[in-house]
Amino acid sequence: MSTAPSSPTREPWTIKRAADWIIRILLVLAFLAAGAAKLAGAPPMVVIFEQIGAGQWFRFVTGTLEIVGGLLVLVPRTSIWGALLLACVMVGAVFTHLAVIGGNPAPAFVLLALCGAVLWLRRKHLRAAIGV
Repeated sequence: MSTAPSSPTREPWTIKRAADWIIRILLVLAFLAAGAAKLAGAPPMVVIFEQIGAGQWFRFVTGTLEIVGGLLVLVPRTSIWGALLLACVMVGAVFTHLAVIGGNPAPAFVLLALCGAVLWLRRKHLRAAIGV
């Protein structure tokens, strides 16, 4: 008989697991694109951050957070931390649209909801990570 440790069991493919991956991939694509546009200095991003009034350094911080969060969401072990980070960024985006620059906050709400969906789908991992 072999005494080698068995490999960890993986969750079988289910609708829940497929939804988790699909949502996470959508978030990665959205946030890598948005973060790259901010870091590259796309003219619409420069204008938006001028309207916010915090300075262009804030565009770089936001773009970096979006890229880091997007990459964290992609990796299953870090996806809850990425979703939490991106949810915080999206709460700020919603507030900024509603209170500072105007415009349509719907895209930020949708991305916030997708972050929430990741956290809900991975709630077991979230509970374990925070010790609840």
